[in-house]
Amino acid sequence: MIDTLLKPFEFDFMLQAFAVGALVATVGAVLSCFLVLRGWSLMGDAISHAVLPGIVLAYIAGIPLAIGAFGSGLFCAVATGWVKNNSRIKEDTVMGVVFAGMFAVGLVMFSKTPSDMHLDHILFGNILGVSSEQLWESGVLSAIVLVTVLMLRRDLLLVCFDPSHARVIGRPVRTLTYLLLSLLSLAIVAAMKAAGLVLVVAMLITPGATALLLTKRFDRMLVIATSIAVGSSLSGIYISFFADASPAACIVLIQAAVFVATLVIRGLRQPALSPIE
Repeated sequence: MIDTLLKPFEFDFMLQAFAVGALVATVGAVLSCFLVLRGWSLMGDAISHAVLPGIVLAYIAGIPLAIGAFGSGLFCAVATGWVKNNSRIKEDTVMGVVFAGMFAVGLVMFSKTPSDMHLDHILFGNILGVSSEQLWESGVLSAIVLVTVLMLRRDLLLVCFDPSHARVIGRPVRTLTYLLLSLLSLAIVAAMKAAGLVLVVAMLITPGATALLLTKRFDRMLVIATSIAVGSSLSGIYISFFADASPAACIVLIQAAVFVATLVIRGLRQPALSPIE
């Protein structure tokens, strides 16, 4: 019985999957706290879909796919902000139009470009096929995002919580906003291989939303969201081995189950968040 339970740890591809899953979960959880607080949950969805054209262009140009994905995601974020600032259309509507259009362009480009890439791996991830090189790539990108967020945590939190106050006390609100969007694009690139473009959205929303149900303090929210995300990631990968199911889907299902359980136990009343504690 014990040998059966420990069997997933006998394979190198499973150990690499556990490692990259924990990395992706940590970055996604930290950013999800800011996105949920800022009301930018749809932005993660938008950027994750909008990176597809960049991936195809990077493949055609023969450069690393991560560079194309990052550039395309950042273009989506900047284009959304520009249209919002120069029209009467609300931000969520702009995001829906921009990411849907870019995703459609990416699908057309993908269908017209002969390649050995598998679209299902891009959309839904292939965490069990992550190579050592890709693990290092995800690790470096994740480290850049985490270090930057932790260093600028208070400024980013203030911009998300009360941008008007941040502007009054002299914080560079626009610069910090675009920095947060850039970090979001990097996080999506880091998670792309593991979770895929579709399922990464849940990893950028659910942990923060669950933590918000459990605490009023932002620092504690970060810890709770990270614990939920990493625990769900490791559990989902482990369960997928025996269930012969998609690891990314199992991860998201566990996160959703934790959210629903938390919602039922804590009730529907959401605590007010204390900005900096």
